[in-house]
Amino acid sequence: MNGVRTLATATRVLRQLSHDPRSIALMLVAPSLLVGLFAWLFSDQDGVFDIYGPPILALFPFIIMFLITSITTLRERRSGTLERLMTTPLGKPDFIVGYAIAFGFMAMLQALVTVSFAVWVCGLDTDGPVWQLGLVAVVDAVLGMALGLLASAFARTEFQAVQFMPLIVFPQILLGGLFMPRDQMPEALEVISAFLPLSYAIDAINAVTAGDEGWDVYGPLLIVGAFLLGSLILAALTLRRRTP
Repeated sequence: MNGVRTLATATRVLRQLSHDPRSIALMLVAPSLLVGLFAWLFSDQDGVFDIYGPPILALFPFIIMFLITSITTLRERRSGTLERLMTTPLGKPDFIVGYAIAFGFMAMLQALVTVSFAVWVCGLDTDGPVWQLGLVAVVDAVLGMALGLLASAFARTEFQAVQFMPLIVFPQILLGGLFMPRDQMPEALEVISAFLPLSYAIDAINAVTAGDEGWDVYGPLLIVGAFLLGSLILAALTLRRRTP
């Protein structure tokens, strides 16, 4: 992997995004609107948003970054851009890491905007520090980006990329501990949830909400980071130059 080529790829992607206001609005504005809608829904029920709001902060950026990244990467391959790039010295790791840097930067902005909106506009209250809430949201958004890059390697059309959501995203939402504590699930489902990265992101954000510190917060984040790194490696290994 070459650092110059990787940064050039990241710069190119960010430049393309700057000319696509709809994608920018989807990444930066949509999660806050969804969080605001969720807070409004429970505005007459004291404490409900403080309980379910933090996991939602982990959920919405994860979903949107998955969609944007998988579709954008697939579009590069279907348009022939990736095939042309691969005729240059650019390697697959340069492409994947460059995309990860660009979308990771957007994921960071998205998470910071969403957390700020939830805390200072919607009135979300947690026992832990706000910066830890933001850290978990950033890591989770980057995880969505990494899984989106991986999914794009197996999809042939943009519609197929969206169809990966029931396979990759929805099981993690159902089994991640958002609706039921994982230790109260049937044993088989609890075992499955242990292999899903979103489970640990929700564990981390619940720990921040409860005011826990140390390994209770950073342990799950390290596991999410391992899933993230593994997804990027698999994405680089499975990336195809063009869609057959």
